[in-house]
Amino acid sequence: MNGKPDAVVVGSGPNGLAAALRMAAAGLRVQVVEAAGRPGGGMRTEELVRPGYRHDVCSIVQPMAAAAPFFREFDLASRGVRLVQPEVNYAHPLDGGGASVAYHSLEETAAGLGPDGPAYRRLFEPLVAHGQDVVDFFLTSRLRRLPTRSVPQIVHFGLNGLPNVRWLAHRYFETEGARALLGGAAAHGMLDLTRPLTSALGMLLTMLGHHVGWPLVEGGSQNLADAMVTALEQQGGEVETDHLVTDLREFDGVPAVLLDTTPEAFVAMAGDRVHEGYRRWVDRYEHGAGVFKVDWILSEPVPWTNPDVRRAGTIHVAGTLEETIEGERAPNERRSTDRPYVLAVQPTVPDPTRAPEGGHVFWAYVHVPHGSDVDMTAAIEDQVERFAPGFKDTVVDRVTKNAVQMEAWNPTYLGGDISNGQASLRQMLARPVPRWNTYKTPVQGVYLASSATPPGPAVHGACGDNAAQVALREVFGVRQVPPLRPAPR
Repeated sequence: MNGKPDAVVVGSGPNGLAAALRMAAAGLRVQVVEAAGRPGGGMRTEELVRPGYRHDVCSIVQPMAAAAPFFREFDLASRGVRLVQPEVNYAHPLDGGGASVAYHSLEETAAGLGPDGPAYRRLFEPLVAHGQDVVDFFLTSRLRRLPTRSVPQIVHFGLNGLPNVRWLAHRYFETEGARALLGGAAAHGMLDLTRPLTSALGMLLTMLGHHVGWPLVEGGSQNLADAMVTALEQQGGEVETDHLVTDLREFDGVPAVLLDTTPEAFVAMAGDRVHEGYRRWVDRYEHGAGVFKVDWILSEPVPWTNPDVRRAGTIHVAGTLEETIEGERAPNERRSTDRPYVLAVQPTVPDPTRAPEGGHVFWAYVHVPHGSDVDMTAAIEDQVERFAPGFKDTVVDRVTKNAVQMEAWNPTYLGGDISNGQASLRQMLARPVPRWNTYKTPVQGVYLASSATPPGPAVHGACGDNAAQVALREVFGVRQVPPLRPAPR
């Protein structure tokens, strides 16, 4: 880019690219700088094992990309991004060949839960009926949050979402299948499931499944990142890769700098320009459990005992609710377990384009102690084999990443924490520091735009979009949010 840009975004994950697109929509010259050799952050897709087999290294299932306000406005279809829906959103296999199954249809899901069907409808029908309002309320910055027409539904969500998921599961459900189904969704949050707020994530993800499904991006999540980069370049913006930023003085003279990074990285880049109080708060910011990831090439689809599980996009491999709770307690107590909660995805079930004809890829991770280098391959494969006898015989090849290697692949995954900070109750109320405007930093013109700010982790772009709107207002005097520019016809 000739001359200094109006705004620089450091980091090209979904939040960084969302921030860049919102700034560009205001007519600004925007440059994105990325330390990796390819943009996308957690949305990168790579041929990790063999040519032609495309693996999403981290982010893979995208209900938020289907529902979030930013991506609705971005209009994925007009950008050539196709979301593919599995027949079954997610499944939770149980011992003895049973399974709890979540379909796109709330009614179909409730019907499969037997005596717990009416209670399932009672819990989720109000949320699904007002799904868009619920999503918009929680993803919009509190600095600009508008009144919602769905106050009773928001209250319903809050009252049930504040306690822990064991409380919610036992309050509403009598059967192990329904309890396990809810617990498996809640465990995406990487928290000890006996802590407050774990019900909220289980409810939100379940509601999203009935509202927009649990789709994957056809061909890999990289296609979504690439579409965002293309849209930015069409507006005169630029993405520079292999550019590691270590000192914010590099951007002296640039009016606005937005950081899709960890809070710790900001403090390091800012040096002595950060006052001691802010630095102390960042030192107290808690990063949670890490992840250990496996990507497989299989000779055939996973031979799940239950045929419905074979149609699912996502599988929560954990057994009962109590086993799920114990599986998540262990990494949060900095210990490993030989019966972990396994979050698995079979991408080639809904999207065969990710492998050569007749080929299959399989994706899974478990939560491990923060910064752990433990190898969980055997524990993961034993859990899958438990519900899919013969699975190990289908493994052609695999590649793994422990928590340390995940951080090396993406530095925002500090200690393998892919959430960029625990999504605990305290840290969702004050993320990453207790300030009314958490996007604004003590350095003039510098803003945090990562998942370390509200509303937190997931591919929704809201953290970057919210930060960009603050920067536009404070630095450039833009009071009305500029609409994203449509795709060229």
